[in-house]
Amino acid sequence: MANLKFKVEALRTLTSPYRRGDKDESTFETIYYLLADMKELPADIPLDVNPREPKMTTNVAHNLLAAVVEPETDFYINNRGIVIAARSLTFNSSDSEVTIDIGNQEDENDKFLYGILDGGHTYTAIMQKRDEIPENIRKYVRIEVITNVQNITRLSDARNTSVQVSDIALFNLDDKFDGIKAALAGQSYTDRIAYKDNENKPIHISEFLRLMYAFDIDKYPDDNAAPVQSYSGKAQVFKRYKQVFETPFYQSLTLQLPTLVELYDIIERELPAKYKEYKKAQGVANPRFGSVRGIESLDKPARTEFLASPTKYSVSSGYISPNFGAFRSLLRFDESAGTVSWLFNPVDIWNEVGTSLVQNTFETCTNPQLAGKDKQIWLSNYRIVENQSLRKLLARR
Repeated sequence: MANLKFKVEALRTLTSPYRRGDKDESTFETIYYLLADMKELPADIPLDVNPREPKMTTNVAHNLLAAVVEPETDFYINNRGIVIAARSLTFNSSDSEVTIDIGNQEDENDKFLYGILDGGHTYTAIMQKRDEIPENIRKYVRIEVITNVQNITRLSDARNTSVQVSDIALFNLDDKFDGIKAALAGQSYTDRIAYKDNENKPIHISEFLRLMYAFDIDKYPDDNAAPVQSYSGKAQVFKRYKQVFETPFYQSLTLQLPTLVELYDIIERELPAKYKEYKKAQGVANPRFGSVRGIESLDKPARTEFLASPTKYSVSSGYISPNFGAFRSLLRFDESAGTVSWLFNPVDIWNEVGTSLVQNTFETCTNPQLAGKDKQIWLSNYRIVENQSLRKLLARR
């Protein structure tokens, strides 16, 4: 575990209004507002959870660097401060020191969940210039620490929307999504995909990047690690795509997007029936899928995310993603040919073990935001699909 320890000038706590009377405090966020001397800040607060690496060569960055060292003491008022996502925070009132748990930074999941979520430029400017602050002046910075963040992607998007969308829009202007556009040409949802800023279309291009990331067998070749970031880390998914979209593997994986979309849609549509099936097998006469946390039973028929198929339920992607990602075990890449292929049709395997996948997911966790980030659910679902494919291979002999 990695802990950040530093003294603070002031601390205020804001607990979730939904927390009262609930025994499971781990499912609710707490916000801590700190005021800290710049020179007290640790020099190793991770920035990986931030959508963009700080670029300190712009005019805005230069002004920020100057603001750190200038003699005026209103920095903490004029600057938006730093936002940190953390597991927990404790405060020692005897020495005014906070201890912030930012998880295991050697673990990829924690690395992209905990750290500086917003204010990376502010933090970098302070680290670069705080030694130049005049000796007779103390300068402060505001820090907001949020613990038990249930959906890091929503929080990251809310705090960094203008930055992240612009990155993707610029990528599109450089024609770097042309491979995806070609792969999806002629699909029923082609005209509903948004590639530009503020484009009024229901499916953002980032959703397709998520699908591919969940099947990135170059980065996640087995059950030693899971592509949890496809659910919880949109910024990291885009970073990965930028790095590898021109590689033979990703170019071939891109051609599989229609199949990935079809698989996701089937899981989204059929997950309620699979849930009821496993519950009935356990003796539950009338399973109530709509009463599960993160599931909304709709009065009027809705549509699934990609194919706009009719559905009676709104199912959180936190439940869909660990089931969808399990089929990564069926994907193969032939390096010599530069092509991706399937060991078995993923839809056929879903029909065979879908009930087991859904049971494993809901028996493990009924909080969609936690389920989507639960590495063990991803890995155990992966093994269910892998074992089924092995049984089918043995049956061929």
